[in-house]
Amino acid sequence: MLEVKELHAYYGKSHILQGVDISIGAGEVVSLLGRNGVGRSTTVKAIMGEVPPQGMIRFKGKDIAGLPSYRIARLGLGYVPEHRDIFPGLTVRQNLLLGIKDVRRPGKWRLDGMLEMFPNLAARADTPAGVLSGGEKQMLTICRTLMGDPELIMIDEPTEGLAPLIVQQVGDLIARIADAGVAILLVEQKLSIALRISHRVYVMGHGRIVFEGTPDDLRSNDAVRKDWLEV
Repeated sequence: MLEVKELHAYYGKSHILQGVDISIGAGEVVSLLGRNGVGRSTTVKAIMGEVPPQGMIRFKGKDIAGLPSYRIARLGLGYVPEHRDIFPGLTVRQNLLLGIKDVRRPGKWRLDGMLEMFPNLAARADTPAGVLSGGEKQMLTICRTLMGDPELIMIDEPTEGLAPLIVQQVGDLIARIADAGVAILLVEQKLSIALRISHRVYVMGHGRIVFEGTPDDLRSNDAVRKDWLEV
């Protein structure tokens, strides 16, 4: 579904991504792991067109490298940024409705079904989104992206700064999305979530992929965890 080869990206003269290769199949959950500053967020931003990419990025067989973000989104690629960008003055319900790409062709993620599935959001449906907790805002941003009916969703650091109980809830939400058949590229630091829900994992270091394998492969590879993941 998504194939990335020899992806390079720069911030000014800084060479951030130095030949990244990743792939994600339909319905697959893949985690992109690594320490802060190694290029994980830049990878998803380059795929989504928010950072100028160099290299091959193909989604559903179509070359999308360099396309504007809105065109990439319309092809069925969703993106949840790490900053939980919601519209604080709008209600939860209004934020969700903004995620719909085409009101004439509703997808499988409907507003009523979304609120029924996530009671935390349903209880605050008509509350301004700005008063939500950090965990609720994270759920709202993920659910708003789902309202656009993506076939693949990239989620950047969804558990950053959240309490352990909320981390578990966000992990359950991501697993539920995967169960619905949506492919996921998860950028994450917490191994517990990534290893629980992923089919495959990549580890980044210094702008390159330094490991690819299954969760069990990573669990058994002490050297990779020590050199590239442990703080």
